[in-house]
Amino acid sequence: MGRGKLRIYLGAAPGVGKTYAMLSEAHRRVERGTDCVVAFVEHHGRARTEVMLRGLEQIPRREVEYRGGVFTELDLDAVLARAPRVALVDELAHTNVPGVRNAKRWQDVEELLAAGIDVVSTVNIQHLESLGDVVESITGVRQRETVPDEVVRRADQIELVDMSPQALRRRMAHGNIYQPDKVDAALSNYFRPGNLTALRELALLWVADRVDEYLQQYRSEHRVSKIWGSRERIVVGLTGGPEGRTLIRRAARLAEKGAGGEVLAVYIARSDGLTSASPKELAVQRTLVEDLGGTFHHVLGEDIPAALLDFARGVNATQIILGSSRRKAWQYVFGPGVGATVARESGPDLDVHIVTHEEAAKGRGLPVARGARLGRSRIVWGWFAGLGGPVLLTLLLNTVHLGLANDVLLYLALTVAAALLGGLYPALASAAVGSLLLNWFFTPPVNRITIADPRNMLALAIFVGVALSVASVVDLAARRTHQAARLRAESEILSFLAGDVLRGETSLETLLERVRETFGMESAALLEREDDVAPWTCAGRAGSGPPVDRPEDADVDMPVGDHMALALTGRVLPAEDRRVLAAFAAQAAVVLDRRRLREEADRARALAEGNRIRTALLAAVSHDLRTPLAGIKAAVTSLRSDDVAWSEEDRAALLEGIEEGADRLDHLVGNLLDMSRLQTGTVTPLIREIDVDEVAPMALGGVPEGSTELDIPETLPMVAVDAGLLERALANLVENAVKYSPDDRSVLVAASALADRVEVRVVDRGPGVPDEAKDRIFEPFQRHGDAPRGAGVGLGLAVARGFAEAMGGTLNAEDTPGGGLTMVLTLRAVAAASASTTAPRPTTAERATAPDTTVQGATAESATAERQAAG
Repeated sequence: MGRGKLRIYLGAAPGVGKTYAMLSEAHRRVERGTDCVVAFVEHHGRARTEVMLRGLEQIPRREVEYRGGVFTELDLDAVLARAPRVALVDELAHTNVPGVRNAKRWQDVEELLAAGIDVVSTVNIQHLESLGDVVESITGVRQRETVPDEVVRRADQIELVDMSPQALRRRMAHGNIYQPDKVDAALSNYFRPGNLTALRELALLWVADRVDEYLQQYRSEHRVSKIWGSRERIVVGLTGGPEGRTLIRRAARLAEKGAGGEVLAVYIARSDGLTSASPKELAVQRTLVEDLGGTFHHVLGEDIPAALLDFARGVNATQIILGSSRRKAWQYVFGPGVGATVARESGPDLDVHIVTHEEAAKGRGLPVARGARLGRSRIVWGWFAGLGGPVLLTLLLNTVHLGLANDVLLYLALTVAAALLGGLYPALASAAVGSLLLNWFFTPPVNRITIADPRNMLALAIFVGVALSVASVVDLAARRTHQAARLRAESEILSFLAGDVLRGETSLETLLERVRETFGMESAALLEREDDVAPWTCAGRAGSGPPVDRPEDADVDMPVGDHMALALTGRVLPAEDRRVLAAFAAQAAVVLDRRRLREEADRARALAEGNRIRTALLAAVSHDLRTPLAGIKAAVTSLRSDDVAWSEEDRAALLEGIEEGADRLDHLVGNLLDMSRLQTGTVTPLIREIDVDEVAPMALGGVPEGSTELDIPETLPMVAVDAGLLERALANLVENAVKYSPDDRSVLVAASALADRVEVRVVDRGPGVPDEAKDRIFEPFQRHGDAPRGAGVGLGLAVARGFAEAMGGTLNAEDTPGGGLTMVLTLRAVAAASASTTAPRPTTAERATAPDTTVQGATAESATAERQAAG
């Protein structure tokens, strides 16, 4: 059975109608006779969506007990057993309640697809993992539930469910999304027109990029070379001269005029020596184009106009920008130039812009290499000069008599011209024909092969020798020049390649794309295997050509070691290009090894951190936990002893010791569990509006009476927090402050409002902490100076900071004026919080309406369970 197909309805914000569109599609498929079931769909009390569920078969949900509550999740096993043709799975980014098979719903979807079941799902743009920072900067809400971009990218169909911000706000105002009592807060916060417009733009651009990928794949598979101007792509042809910066900026301005415009700067490295670029200038231009949001490309090509046009058509460009030629007027006798050639051959579907600049018509900044590898036309002209030139010269000299010496010099000049044009062999032919014609027509006795005067024989011999010597030197210079130009082109490519790899900026896929692009291939893949008999596997691939399973199936394969090879498809490369390809292959192996080493380093770092925590935990168990256990054990043993008659006072004292030891154990174990939740990322607060003065008194229950002083004004604004987590964080801060404060000085717990924040300060008069240790005390299992007093394991402050950050706040340490330490807990005031702090939490996929501190479950019941567990 093949893999199922995934269809995703993508929305810009909650309420645009993703679930409704998904259910409408399900009804259409059922009407066509498709076996379609509802695996998991939330209607969130919306009447119109609930109506759409009627007439569709629904798989019963699985009930999961979690922290005293019962929640419902997708029953993956039931869906697999039912094996429908199509399954509807809502809220792709949802986090499952602990206790089910997978942590994320998209992992459930992957299992359904692997079983051959087609899946239709929904997701909001803010839940894409790569856009988390962007969405937070726009809305102030950090998304806790995300789905990897690659999961959505692999979808067979992505349909954008779009709605204008004004229409969405009207839906909100009519009560079609949230309950009426939550509408005003939502409209004035998260659902502001600016937020919705920005999210809509994100969704449109993301979908446009996916459409562009599909278009490129289609064009490659169907070998479409004609330009399809679906979006503006501007190719900038660079020569390495200073005018390149002007061209790049001009292209960037043109791209800004069209939505979604893209700039691609390309430098064609030519091996015939007719181009000469400054590596430093190219590096500057590369940085400039990347800063402006474009991309830089380095391509190897013999014919610059043809290579530039091939590149432009390959990327489906719509415009080409070139600079006015730097050549002087007399240099145009050698040809029309790159700009004119590109404009003539671009065709009607590709616009060419010639941009003037300060360097125009000033001559080339670097010397032009001459004597390059000869083209076909030059070889033809060389043979014409070598064979036809002596004949024409003979006819001319028969009418104008200049003397034998002058005749020999003219024939010698003609031989040199043949060498310059056609190389060695036309020059040899010119020398042979010229010597025969000189002997027959101009050396006495004329019209005879014999030579009467020995001096004339010497002159002819010198002429042949000089002609052969000049031809050999000219041909050798041409070959050396070609080799030098070729090596220079290779060195330019390799220098850019080495720079990217050394800076760590090139991933394996990017490097393979550069290989494919540089040599004009259809695809490039890095294949590897474990041994000589193991099958080949693909470590990375670029391009949309047919996949290659073995190096032998590729048009070009370059071995890298014994069990790795770089395979390219598209055409057969000449032998001289394989040297550069070998360097690319070696660098690809280095990039692959570096990526794996980085992954191993990350795993080793995680293991090292786990080992450090385990070591610290063992130390805590061996000391801090054993101390109260020893006290409890001694008291219980004493009470059970029959040899001693304990008085009521003694029994009360022993029981009090047992209670104190149990409380200490409970506190230590609670901190250990909280730290474990923070380390595994399972702390998911339920944000609500609350007054600080409601929570602070409850946080003082674990310290002696009279050891603290409260100063919390009743006029403080409410804060958006999880009350249970705030109470726990404050309790840890207060207990830590009391532990280090003198017995005669109380700890002050004060709160104040600052702009859009509320600061809670826990002030003690203890010994304080040096500046260099103020951050270290918040690390797990850290106690300043390894102080032995108290029963803590060094987790209280780490847990407090973790809870503060989970609620969107901060916790820092400051010096207390006059001596001591002040812990500053900063919380978000309700006026600064998102509208989602008061909006209902009807859906996991729509939890961007809250500060997105949603819980493990998708329903309000799971939120309640997390709240109870946190408290």
